[in-house]
Amino acid sequence: MFDVKAKVDELVKKITSDKDLARKFAKDPVKAVEGLLGVDLPDEAVKKVVEGVKAKISLDKIGALLDSDGDGKPDLGILSKFLGK
Repeated sequence: MFDVKAKVDELVKKITSDKDLARKFAKDPVKAVEGLLGVDLPDEAVKKVVEGVKAKISLDKIGALLDSDGDGKPDLGILSKFLGK
């Protein structure tokens, strides 16, 4: 068995750095993940990995929005523009 967290991190990195792969993931995440894993897993196992990838990508996007100065640390980010800070 593999380390799910490590695999999710690896898949997120691949998906977010490849626009074609990101489109495939958006269209059919289960098939995209199965293709990246290179193994045929039961759908339930793949779905758990897919949910982990989706959650991580969402958190990364939120983190980027909250980082207004690009230092990798959340601050008010894009909200600062609306709050005038």
